[in-house]
Amino acid sequence: MASPNRNARSAVVLGRLLGIAFLICFGTGLYSHLLQDPLPGMHFATRPVRLYQFTQGLHITAGIAIIPLLLAKLNTVMPALAQDPPVRGALHLLERLSIAVFVSAAIVQVGTGLVNTFQWYPWPFPFRQVHFALSFVLIGSLAIHIGTKLPIIVRYWRARDSYDADGRFVHDDTVGSELPEYHGTGTYPRGITGRVMRWADGAEPRRASRPSPSGSSGAADGRRERIARRGFFTGVAAATAGVVVLTAGQSSKLAEPFNVFAPRKRGLGPNGLPVNRTARAAGVLATATAADWTLTVAGPAVTRTFSRAELVALGTAEAALPISCVEGWSQMARWKGVRMRDLLAAVQADPGSHVRVTSLERHGGYRIMDMGPEYASDPTTLVALELNGATLDLDHGFPARIIAPGRPGVLQTKWIERIEVLS
Repeated sequence: MASPNRNARSAVVLGRLLGIAFLICFGTGLYSHLLQDPLPGMHFATRPVRLYQFTQGLHITAGIAIIPLLLAKLNTVMPALAQDPPVRGALHLLERLSIAVFVSAAIVQVGTGLVNTFQWYPWPFPFRQVHFALSFVLIGSLAIHIGTKLPIIVRYWRARDSYDADGRFVHDDTVGSELPEYHGTGTYPRGITGRVMRWADGAEPRRASRPSPSGSSGAADGRRERIARRGFFTGVAAATAGVVVLTAGQSSKLAEPFNVFAPRKRGLGPNGLPVNRTARAAGVLATATAADWTLTVAGPAVTRTFSRAELVALGTAEAALPISCVEGWSQMARWKGVRMRDLLAAVQADPGSHVRVTSLERHGGYRIMDMGPEYASDPTTLVALELNGATLDLDHGFPARIIAPGRPGVLQTKWIERIEVLS
């Protein structure tokens, strides 16, 4: 007997959940990418300060939720994927190609994204650039697939009847309700036979009373299949909720007690904060602890150097800001340091300047970071010297680092040595 879960109604239900999750991932991922590589003239919101913490946490959580939903969807449509003949025309070929591209892109996108949260890169290509490009392939193939399947999606968006992957009627959800009549003639499942009428042009299918069962009890079979179908969706819901709840604690305080499988746990690490990249990994153990360390601030007309003591003498401020990493983990923290706009004023630069920050690191894609005027002028953007009431730990960027509202952790540059005013 065919699985009661493998029908068009089940495919549509799972498909719309997947569609929502992919759109969330695409939108939040695009926002994260633009923060790191803004287009000319782009400005970003600095309030609320938790904005990136929310969007990137949502991005990773939705991406993890996709895993059980995608597996369930593939299980539901498997008979259609293996149908014979494999292609029945030009539109069907487009549909088959779009689903092949979509499934392949989804598996690679979700798989590499999950591995990225553990900062493990067992592949030769640059993750961020490929992840970004593949997102457009995925969304494009999804749009084509939705277009080719739109008649079935519309027909079964809210329908309670169950259909197979090609839109043929299998059985209804409520025992004793009427069976729809559809194109062709044939035999209903479970030995229930009857004449099957044609669809009226442009009209809803006519209804006919359920034929009397022959052989085994149609009502009993219907109950068993209904229970199996509900059990399947209950299992999918439980699996999705489980992977979300057991990993969301890396970015959500509410889910923190249930954080079992996420790669980061809040509150663990120096200064009570997790660390992604250590000073040893960055190769700055000697330069960051050198007694003669200074920070150079270069304005349009004046350039000054500051020792750590001289930075403190400028006057310090405190700010509660999250550190929010692209891998999905985040945590609020208390920072203390010199306001960026005060440093710019010290070299006679406009507080709303575009600045470039350089790290002591000599390698790495984020050793140089550009900061727009909306961040440079914000009163909570600091050259941080302390974290959570203690001197900044070496792995958190000692002797000084950047912290600004609403930015990815990779842009909160650690072990800084130079700030240059660009405009």
